[in-house]
Amino acid sequence: MHCKRFSGFQRGLTLIEICIVLAIVSILVGTAIPSFDQSHKKRLLDGTAAELATDLRYVRSEAVARNEGVRIGFRAVAGGTCAMIHTGANSDCSCSADGVAACGNGATLLKSHFHPTSSGVSVTANVTSMRFDETNGTVTPAGTVTLASANGKMLRHVVNIMGRVRTCSPGATVKDVKPC
Repeated sequence: MHCKRFSGFQRGLTLIEICIVLAIVSILVGTAIPSFDQSHKKRLLDGTAAELATDLRYVRSEAVARNEGVRIGFRAVAGGTCAMIHTGANSDCSCSADGVAACGNGATLLKSHFHPTSSGVSVTANVTSMRFDETNGTVTPAGTVTLASANGKMLRHVVNIMGRVRTCSPGATVKDVKPC
C-alpha cells in the first residue's frame, strides 16, 4: 500500500477565512451605503434645481422671442407640485392631481414639469405665477422658488424684477452655494 505524502501546502480557503472576508466586506458595504444615499439625494436636488433654473431662463427668452407675455405658474396638487410654462392668464392653465397640465381660453402650454412628493425633492413658490414681459424680459411679480430634499438640504431660486435668476442656499445647507 502506497501512502501519499502530505506536502503541507493547501489550496483554497478555510471556512474561517471566508467568514472573516465576508465580515470585512459587509462592514465596508454597511458604511458605504449611507454615503451613496446622501450622494443620490444631493444629485436629485441639484438636477431638479438646474432644470428649474433653466426653465426660468427659458420663459424669459421665450417671451422676448414670441413678442408676447409668457408665464411660469406653480400649482400644488395632491401628488406634488406642477410647474407650467404658458401664454395667457394665470387662470387659463391648471394641473390635475397626477400632474397633467392643460390650458384653455386660447392659452398655449409650452412646457410643464411635475415634481411628485415621492421624488424626494419638494418644490414650493411664494407666488402662483410669474409673467415675463415680451418687451424687456422683466417679470411681474418677482418671486422665489424653494427646493428642499428629504435630507434637509435646500436651494432657492430668486427671480428679480429684471427677470434674472440667482440661486442661493437657505441656512447654507448646500456646500459651494452662496447662502441666503
